[in-house]
Amino acid sequence: MRLVSCRGRPPCRPVPSIRQARKPAGTKALSLFLFFVGASLLVTSVHAAKIPPDVVVAADGTGKFTSLQEAISAAPMRTGRDDPRWVILVKAGTYHERIYVQRERGNIAVIGEDAATTVITYDLNANLLGPDGKAIGTFRTPTVQIDGDGMVWENITIANSAGPVGQALALRVDGDRVVFRNCRLLGWQDTLLVNRGRQYFTDCYIEGHVDFIFGAATAYFERCHIYCLKDGFITAASTPEGQPGGFVFSDCRITGADGVKSYLGRPWRNFAKTIFLRTEMSGVVRAEGWQNWNKPDAEKTTFYAEFGNTGAGASPSTRVPWAKQLDATEAAAFTSGKVLGGLDGWNPAQP
Repeated sequence: MRLVSCRGRPPCRPVPSIRQARKPAGTKALSLFLFFVGASLLVTSVHAAKIPPDVVVAADGTGKFTSLQEAISAAPMRTGRDDPRWVILVKAGTYHERIYVQRERGNIAVIGEDAATTVITYDLNANLLGPDGKAIGTFRTPTVQIDGDGMVWENITIANSAGPVGQALALRVDGDRVVFRNCRLLGWQDTLLVNRGRQYFTDCYIEGHVDFIFGAATAYFERCHIYCLKDGFITAASTPEGQPGGFVFSDCRITGADGVKSYLGRPWRNFAKTIFLRTEMSGVVRAEGWQNWNKPDAEKTTFYAEFGNTGAGASPSTRVPWAKQLDATEAAAFTSGKVLGGLDGWNPAQP
């Protein structure tokens, strides 16, 4: 996205280390986060234990590979939806590498030992110069880029450690039917690009400050923790006109650093769709909730909606008049199965 980090604000603070970046600010926030992740680890570990690995990646050399990219590149070409999934177990460690999953290598499961200690990280940002002497731009910065369909990622941290220097993607997803369970996505501006296809995020932690969840995909976030590092915007959907699904956040939690104020979203494209259901919103969420990105015409075409949200940041009476408050019947249409089902009836609970 062609945005400027910290526009109209004082200079950003120095680039944090990975250790600093992957923890929410404040003891209380950290304690709540650890409780949240601990509960999800129990569920996710049971799921992961049912899938025996085909290969093991270990930074200390005790596995078949020391690089996750090497393990992915060794996976068989499996593009059929019914092809058996190739399972990669990634042992705890920090893997400083960029990952690309090509379309021909779909149906891969990447299972980490523990989300807090299994870290994939890199540090490209949009302002760096490429071989042609020009800035590489946003879309060439992801630490992990997924074009393959039918992937599953569990118990992994994916980080872009460039810091508050502009657009710097941790994760870009162009694949369809991609699932993330108990993963942590760490960055600042443009942390997560869900570019196309359908994605399901459950029990994940996502942090950033400017449009840090954005794109044109249909994406469902269930029981996720959204953490705002500085003033900004949580989402910037670019939902294509006529596409039935956009972003849905169900039973999630929004917190942030002390003093931060953030909008729920603004429209990257004019038909942006974003819905928050039964989400606990702290005071970091601005009273007006949404912004039109200085595009008044977008107020007529966006679909920004909420239902059953709680907390200091959930304030239906002060929301912008062009956002919608759903009733129970309307909200019932936004389950993960209904939003992500598509023409093939995909059920994200059975990836």
